[in-house]
Parts: sequence; structure tokens; C-alpha cells
Amino acid sequence: MVMPSYAQDSIRKYHTKRLIGKPPVIDGKAEEQAWESVEWSGDFIQREPYDNKPPSQQTAFKLLYDDNNLYVIIRAFDTEPDQIERRLSRRDSWSGDWVAIGFDSYDDKLTGFVFSVNAAGVKNDGIATNDTDFDDTWDPVWYTKVSTDDLGWTAEMKIPLTQLRFSKKEQYVWGLELVRTLYRKEEMSLWQPIPQEASGWVSLWGELHGIENIKPHKEVELIPYVMGDVKTYEEEEGNPYMKGTDLGANAGLDGKIAVTNNMTLNFTINPDFGQVEADPSEVNLTAFESFFEEKRPFFIEGSNIYDYPLSPSGGFFGNTNLFYSRRIGRRPHYYPDVASDEFVKIPEFTRILGAMKLSGKTQNGWSVGVLESLTNNEKAKIDHMGTERKEVIEPMTNYFNTRIQKDINKGNTTVGGMVTATNRFINDSTLDFLPSSAYTQGFDFQNFWKDKAYYLSARAVFSEISGSTEAITRLQQAPQRYFQRPDVSHVSVDTTKTSLLGNGGNIEGGKTGGHLNFGGRFTWSTPGLDLNDMGFLSLTDYYNQSVWGGYRIWEPFSIFRSMRINASEWSGWDFASRHLYTGINLNFNSQFKNYWSLGVGVNREFFDIDRHQLRGGPALRAPGNTFNWFYIGSDTRKKLSFDVSIFNGWGDDQYTRSVGLSFEIAYRPLDFLQISLEPGYNKEKQQVIYIGTFETDEGKSYVVSEIKQEFMSADLRINLSITPDLSIQFWGQPFLFSGDYDDYKKVIDPMASDWQDQYHDFTGNEIIYNEEDNYYTVDENRDGIADYSFGNPDFSFNEFRSNLVIRWEYIPGSTAYLVWSQGRTGYAPDGRFSFSENMNRLLNAPPENVFLLKLSYRFSF
Repeated sequence: MVMPSYAQDSIRKYHTKRLIGKPPVIDGKAEEQAWESVEWSGDFIQREPYDNKPPSQQTAFKLLYDDNNLYVIIRAFDTEPDQIERRLSRRDSWSGDWVAIGFDSYDDKLTGFVFSVNAAGVKNDGIATNDTDFDDTWDPVWYTKVSTDDLGWTAEMKIPLTQLRFSKKEQYVWGLELVRTLYRKEEMSLWQPIPQEASGWVSLWGELHGIENIKPHKEVELIPYVMGDVKTYEEEEGNPYMKGTDLGANAGLDGKIAVTNNMTLNFTINPDFGQVEADPSEVNLTAFESFFEEKRPFFIEGSNIYDYPLSPSGGFFGNTNLFYSRRIGRRPHYYPDVASDEFVKIPEFTRILGAMKLSGKTQNGWSVGVLESLTNNEKAKIDHMGTERKEVIEPMTNYFNTRIQKDINKGNTTVGGMVTATNRFINDSTLDFLPSSAYTQGFDFQNFWKDKAYYLSARAVFSEISGSTEAITRLQQAPQRYFQRPDVSHVSVDTTKTSLLGNGGNIEGGKTGGHLNFGGRFTWSTPGLDLNDMGFLSLTDYYNQSVWGGYRIWEPFSIFRSMRINASEWSGWDFASRHLYTGINLNFNSQFKNYWSLGVGVNREFFDIDRHQLRGGPALRAPGNTFNWFYIGSDTRKKLSFDVSIFNGWGDDQYTRSVGLSFEIAYRPLDFLQISLEPGYNKEKQQVIYIGTFETDEGKSYVVSEIKQEFMSADLRINLSITPDLSIQFWGQPFLFSGDYDDYKKVIDPMASDWQDQYHDFTGNEIIYNEEDNYYTVDENRDGIADYSFGNPDFSFNEFRSNLVIRWEYIPGSTAYLVWSQGRTGYAPDGRFSFSENMNRLLNAPPENVFLLKLSYRFSF
């Protein structure tokens, strides 16, 4: 559906004035005479739930400026002031009643700087980019206060011009938008109407006129920090590195420099991220690396500019990306060989010596992002009877990333690219298994037409990895490639290579916005593509097609407040044109007029050629499976709310069976206290999981087994906000997992259409379990001589992780943290799941505690 013409013809304009005299005091009351020099502007229009209808409550605002600041007053009228939702929380929670103002100070119709506050005075802020993308990790320094009276509530703001980006002019016209959310009705109203069917956002904002002769400010911001920590754990007798208590201290510097009017340099020297929440627990039994979200503030803020996924709208390989910031400061690659009478101490993470980000947008539409980081060469300490030596376990490494993008055709067309470079300074032969250098490039194009209702995009990525023959051979044999597979001829391992080349890409197009949207995508990755030195890549050697469509209804009707139905289809092949998989999906999501929500979906995968289960062996043909899910959620506006999700999976011919249940309870007894509990339970039976590859007189034997996996977890969160700037947060997660292996078998015909015919089950005296030593011996030819053996893989893994963080922003931009983290880890060679036994193991596991105090102070010049 093409957007109606009024979206372009009815641009609202607000005319501000320069402040004359004393600036207003930011107290949320707007009683100063300065505000009398400009007019109120209101007449907001509802966007949700009833598009283009009058809002249930009116809103008005005023705006002034001087050489240093913008001053904003927003009057949120409310005929039921006792119903105003004032929710105290951490910054960027976007909870309760809130108002926001956005400025497109570049006037590029693509970028908006957003400042928001809720009725309790909690700040929310972020940057809109590429018209519709929003990044709320940006935390500018600005000032706001709120107040409440019998007419509603008022928000007053002072926004330093240093927090915006603009060029020097005599007169300015900026994009302008104001938003109000009325929480009790989940109602959103806008100053500049933007219909829900529209595909754009910033490009459809109104205009701010009247700003004249202001100068961009080149601010310098320095934030030094100091910290101290105490780590306690169980002492290990005789181990000089496990004395039970470790003391630590650190110091560093964060900074921000306005290099030009439009370009900002952020840097950090010797950063510390001790206040960051730990990753959730998991057990990964696949061949592939787990993907974890970035949580470190320096790498989160402004991260959208460095985001370069192979497939921008997600899809089958949504995590594939040229840049994965968790690579910087990662765990060391190497673990040294140590004797049984030696003790070793290894750094948990690679130390970041320094990092910088240069970002901004030029007057002629070039968006630029440059990231440079240097990590230390890390060494393990090894003690042998009081004599200590050190071994290098991670080389000094330089990471470089440049992203550029050019807007043309009034922002309807963008072209751009990205270059990454990883260079390791390897001076020790034990690290020759690592590539010495890795370079990737990406080129992208996107075009919108018909008021951004339709789009076409394309991107291509290239990689070149260099290193020793050992390093490149290792890459060829890595899970992403497995060139050593005996059933393929289009790839093979070349042990003489010192470089690896590859490419990938994505072409897609479709319709966005409106009730009906649809699209199609073609994605490929050649066998030699590698992004994992600075990016993230799980699979190569495929090309994939997918199509999708959806229909949404946003206007309330019947019992529904909103509804959406989606369907999709996908198929993939390798570069030998072997059909690897095909599947379809159908899902339905809705919200009712009573604010409850409900969703249901089903996936059907018709078959899967699993090229990775045998870890370099032949591919296995897995039968199809059906997976469905269902969720229902109550009204989240209430003090007590919940949602329940149920998952079910069935493999054809009983190949797999899985069931899962998750539950979330959220309770807010007071406006400043929220408690949530998210328990989950999953159980899965899988007929085939890899055990090992063993050499026999007749060649390689690939052994697999059945596995029963069962695990439980529960996330507990407590958020106590004493003031908008002082909060206490707790997160804790117990995790209980058991894996029970049974029915060991050998692969004999991996591509047989009936999966049972793919294997020979070991029976009788072909396999013998040695209970005393807890291992199996296999005699394939039954000659009485063991051909090979392997340990009993049954196990239970139990872990508890928690963080208690007291955060106080005692002045804007200056923060104090007090942190207590605790971890417990337990392991047992028993695959039978027992809640009581696993909990006892966890409770009896010795705790590891970290107590940390961190102080930072912001200097501005």
C-alpha cells in the first residue's frame, strides 16, 4: 500500500526563539518569565491504538534556545492525575507514562537524537539511524525534572548543544518530533502525525524553525575511573595461585572529543567491565560456537554503525556478521601443556590496552565509523615446585574496523561498505595455529521507492585470512568448513596453503509498511569464507533462498487490539548443488482489547543433511521434524503479570522428541520496585549425537549414541530504584543440566532414507562397560581384542551465577558502582536428571565471590 499524500503534504512547523535574559531553572514547573516569549504547540494525534484519531489526553510543548542549550517544556495534561503511572527504574527502561522529543539536527531525514523522560523523572534516550533503526545505548549528558499537579504532569529539559551534531550556519531547519505514551491505555500520540502504515520514521518528522547563529561546540569529556576488588574462593592446598583470596586494583580513562562539528572520538584506556552482568549458563553439545550478546558499555554505545550482518533482515543465518565485538578482549586461545605436578594460572580474558571509536556524519551525507583497539599479549603463569615460568597464550592483537555509508536521493538510496583488519603479533611458535592476519570487506546498496514502501538491497562480503600452514589447515578443518569430509569432492584440505579466501552475500527485496508486507531473499557463503577473527560465522558452503509474507491489523476490532499473521519458506544447497534442507513456518500473534496477548506458531522441516554432526565425517540424512509453540501473556500494565510459553517438537520416525515450558511472573508492588522470576524446563530425546571418531584396521569408525537431555533454569531479577539516579539491581540464575547417553552405534550408511538403516547398533559383547573405570570398550569384529575405547559421556552440570549492582550517578556522567558477584559450578559423571540431587550438588559447590567498588568522575571542557 502506498502511503497517502498527506504524510508528505501536512508537515507541521514549530518556530522557536532565542532566550533573552536569565535561563529557566530546570525544576519541572515552568514558572519563569522566559517561557512567555514562545507559544504553546499541541494538537497531538493518536498513532496507537487508533491511527489518526484524537488522543484521550492532550499534550503541549514549548522550546527555547541560547548559545549553549535547548530548553524544552512538555505539558502532559491528564484529567485523572491520580492514574499517572510513575515508574522508578534504571535509565532507558521506557516504562510508565513518558514523553520524548527528537531532533534531526543533521537535517538528513535519517538521523534523530531522542531525549525522553517518564513521569517519575527517569531518563530515556537514544539515536534513530537509517530512518527507522533505534539505538538506546547512547547516553548523552542532559538535565531534566518533572512535577505533577491537578492538570497532569510536566517535564522540563535542558539539552546542551554539545550533545547534538550540526554544522555551522546562519539559520537552521531541523527535523522535530514529540511523542507521548499514556501507559494505562498503551496509547501513543505524536505532534507530527505519522500513520502506522508508513514505512519511514525520521523522514516524516515535522520541522523546527527559528534557530539562528549558534556555533557547534567542540567539547572534550574525560572520565577517569578507579576501582578495587576482592575475590574469594576455595583454597587449594599446595597451589600458589589458589590461596583463597585475591586483591586487585585498577585505573583507566574514558573520554569523548568533538573532533569536528560532526565527528566525535570516543576512547578508552585500560577499560574495566567488572560491573557487567555475566553471560547466562548453557551447555553446548554442538560443533559450533555459542553467540553471546555484548554487554560492555564502550562496545554497546553506538554499536549500530558497526553492525554489518550478512543478511540485514535476519533470516536463516542472522548472527553472521563482519563485526562481533566480543572478539575484542576474548578469552585466550591457548592453554599450555602442564605436568601433573604443576599449577597454572590463566587470565580469564585478554586485557584491552585501549580502544577508540570515531563516528559521525559529514555535511554531504557520508556516515563514518572507525574503531581501533589493541589487546595485550597474555601469559599463563606455571609453577613447578616453587619455580615459576610464563608461557604466551594470546598474542598482542590489533583490531581495526571502518564503516562508511553515503545517503543519496533524499535518503531513499544508500551505498556503503565496511573493512575490518585483525593483525596478530605472533612471536611464539606455540601460537602458530592462529592466523597472523585476517581482512574482510563488505559492500552494500539499498534503495527505497514509493515513500519507502518497497525496497531492494544487496551486499557482498569478502575475506582473506593469512597465516602459517598449521593455521590455515586448522581453518579448513574447523566446524564452519570441515573440508576433510570424505563424502565431498568440491572441497578438500590443502596442508600447504598459507591463506584462505572466500565470499558471501545477500540480495533481497520486498514491501514494508502497510497491512500487507512480503519479501524474498537469496544468501550465499562460499566454502572459504571466514569472519571469526573479528566477526561471527557458524556455517559456510551454502546458498539459501527464502520468501515470506505477513498481514497485520493495528486498528482494534472485535476482541482484538492488534493482530499479525506471518508465513515463510526456505531451502538451502551446498556448492556441489546438494539439497541440504527445506522448511516452512506459519505463526499468529495478537493482543486483545483487555491487553492480554496470545501467539501460536508451527515449523515444518522436511529433511536435513547434517554436515557437521560427525565432526568432519560424512553428512547424515536426518528425517523431518515438526515444532510448534504457544504463548499467552496477561496485562503487563498490572502490578502482577505473567506469561506462559510451551514448546513441542516431534521428529519423523521418532528421531527426536522435545518439550519445553517457560513461565515469567513480574510483580511490581511499588512504583520503585519490580521483581520477576523466569523458570524454564526443557526435555529432549535425540537418537543421534556424536561420541567420537576412532581408527580401526578397516578405517575410521564414527560412533554416535542416543541422548536424553533435561535441564532447568530460573532467572530472578529484583530492581529497586531509590531515585532516578540511584538503583539496586539483582540477577541470579541457577542452571541444572543432565545428559544421559545410551544405545551406542556405528555409522554404516549415513545417507540411507530410513535413519535406522544408517547405523549398526552395538550389542552383546561388541561393547562392554567397565563400571570401575567408567569407560566403554568396543570390539567391532568380536575377536576378543578391543578395537577402541571411550569414557562414559554421561554427565550432570550445575551452575549458579548472580550479580548485585548498586549504581549511583551522583552527578550527570559520573557514576559509582558497588558490585557483588557470585558463581558456583558443580559437575558429576551421572546423566540421570534429579532436581534434588542436582540442587544439592550446586549448593555444596564452593562459591566464588567478587566484591568490587568502582568510581568515575566526568570532566568537561
